[in-house]
Amino acid sequence: MAEDRPQLTLITPPVVDLELFPDRLARVMDRTPVAALRLALAGRDEGDLGRIADTLRAVAHERDVAVVIDTHLGIAERHGLDGVHLLDSARSVRAARKALGADAIVGAYCGISRDAGLTAGEAGADYVTFGPAGDDPLANGRRADRDLFAWWSEMVEVPVVAEGALTEAVVADLAPVTDFFAVGPEIWAADDPAEALARLVKAMG
Repeated sequence: MAEDRPQLTLITPPVVDLELFPDRLARVMDRTPVAALRLALAGRDEGDLGRIADTLRAVAHERDVAVVIDTHLGIAERHGLDGVHLLDSARSVRAARKALGADAIVGAYCGISRDAGLTAGEAGADYVTFGPAGDDPLANGRRADRDLFAWWSEMVEVPVVAEGALTEAVVADLAPVTDFFAVGPEIWAADDPAEALARLVKAMG
């Protein structure tokens, strides 16, 4: 049933062309409903990051899509984003919660470590991300396997997100045992990202 499918988070490319990307993002969101947008931006210039955050926040919020940014608490706070996605497992969860408040979204990427995920959840993370969920040549054979997601879904209430090297086969396999898929590189390299995302959603069954 479609209503039982995992929800979607879109991950931006690390480099965003503000002349082109907002329209591409809007087309993807208008074709397939998503729950959240994650700004995974390279670079450290706060002015550039802020401009991108403002532009993409407007696209997302117009469609009632929450926006989080990787790591940058200050950008999230100053530019009206909904929260942060932390890349250091559980280490910054409590500090992020204190800085952004109880209503902010605080998520934590925990690699393939169940223990790190549990620690993040205990620290107050709103969701935990495991990955890569597929075969990533940069991961040296390490991946978050189905057993991890299945155990988590059965034993832990904190929502779980699968990301990294997602294919139609991986999505079909994990759809029954994950709450979200976080999709980014898998679609942005395609000629038609909206169609690429639609194919992944169809694979959920």
